[in-house]
Amino acid sequence: MITGLDHVVALVKDIGAAKAAYQTLLGRAPAWQNSGEGADRVLFTLDNMTIELMAPSGFTATADRMRALLDDREGMLASLCFRVADMSKLHRRLERVALKPEPIAEVESSDDASGAALHWKRTRAATELTRGVRMFFLELAEERPKSAATEIAPIDGLDHVVITTEDSDRAAALYGARLGLDLALDRSHHDWGQLMFFRCGDLIVEVVRRPVAGGDSQHDRLWGLSWRVADIDATRARLLAAGLDVTEVRSGRKPGTRILTVRSGTCGIQTVLLERAPKPAD
Repeated sequence: MITGLDHVVALVKDIGAAKAAYQTLLGRAPAWQNSGEGADRVLFTLDNMTIELMAPSGFTATADRMRALLDDREGMLASLCFRVADMSKLHRRLERVALKPEPIAEVESSDDASGAALHWKRTRAATELTRGVRMFFLELAEERPKSAATEIAPIDGLDHVVITTEDSDRAAALYGARLGLDLALDRSHHDWGQLMFFRCGDLIVEVVRRPVAGGDSQHDRLWGLSWRVADIDATRARLLAAGLDVTEVRSGRKPGTRILTVRSGTCGIQTVLLERAPKPAD
């Protein structure tokens, strides 16, 4: 039923600062911007998904809830939104697996700059049944415009979104059995805990179990994003020139990958860049 990850929502305190930060990080221009219902929004659409930056605006109940969630943080990952091919079938599926979906809503959004409109169908699973991770499901009527590259060595797409859990069995049941994502990897290591990779379109939902004293076994947490780049050395040089704090490039856990950590300019969201080795020619 799920065909991919449509977008990730990041709550941010200051929409202007976040827009500038992510244009620098991604090396791309925003693709969509609008305001309404207590929030300002800026969307960057890459090859395989969108990141939606959302900041509270005004003094509505919605804006106040966002401020309460942010507390004193600059930003945080707030929700996942999966792309589906048939909303009616997906809704019935969510009901059958007891995720208590909201009624299907018809939604329209307009871009403040161009006036273009997008339409989609949307539902949401009950957050108390998705282990505390807010999950939406969208069927888009038309594709979003892509974010144009504004710099050399831009970020191309998302490689994986990382979710931390204290209960890997229940997390596996949620993402695998109930949502129907394909479990591609389940591996444990004494240094970094347990990793589970669930395929979602051409990216990965990575669920990580690192037991922590006093951890919450009932609720998982959206933890971070790993962005895909074609040339990690060139992207690192670009980010350093822009004044960002980035680590040296190192080998990733998956053979043939190289990664680095971005320590600033992400609105406080845990961020890694990843380069995959080219696939051998047939």
